Amino acid sequence: MTHCGTPTPTGKPQNPPIKHGLILAAFALGTAVILSASADLTRQAIADRATEDLYASLAQVISEDSHDNDLTADLMTVEDSVEGSVPVYIAAQGTEVTGVAFVLSGFGYGGEIRVLTGIDASGTLTGVRVLSHAETPGLGDKIETAKSPWIENFTGHSLTDPGPEGWKVQKDGGVFDQFSGATITPRAVVGTVQRALALFDRNRNTLLAPKETRS
Repeated sequence: MTHCGTPTPTGKPQNPPIKHGLILAAFALGTAVILSASADLTRQAIADRATEDLYASLAQVISEDSHDNDLTADLMTVEDSVEGSVPVYIAAQGTEVTGVAFVLSGFGYGGEIRVLTGIDASGTLTGVRVLSHAETPGLGDKIETAKSPWIENFTGHSLTDPGPEGWKVQKDGGVFDQFSGATITPRAVVGTVQRALALFDRNRNTLLAPKETRS
């Protein structure tokens, strides 16, 4: 005779194992859905904070009196032969472009360093800010304006001032200070800012084209 489950002392069949499996599966699925939703919310919050930081930093590298447009809305993408596709924020007075700002990444001791660079129409740096990094607290984090004014030393320099040999930290024969015990970090930032100036120089005509001529 065939039984539908294992008999109990009372003679009634127990719940088959498949029922327990379905309960566990449903519980696991519900947990996965909750974790996935939480991860999506966290990612969105991080992205929103990054955007806020970028917009606040734009005002620090491009002075407000140098443009009458909305930097965050006036964006173009440059296809550069070295850096690839780079989104560029355009500062303009009327149709005349007065400056640009964009982000490039270098790599320091702790990993990626995202650097926002502002450059005016003459190719002179109007400001540099680090948007994110993972450098050592107390050493490499001096690239933050909250920890040190070091990053402000770039303002006023250009691709030819100080020239190729000068675009290094002093330890490497250049003009820019390094931090005591942390040369890799400032070396990465100096190199990234020089790359930004070189990108501007290669794409000067495209970046400075009057707004009405840009598609």
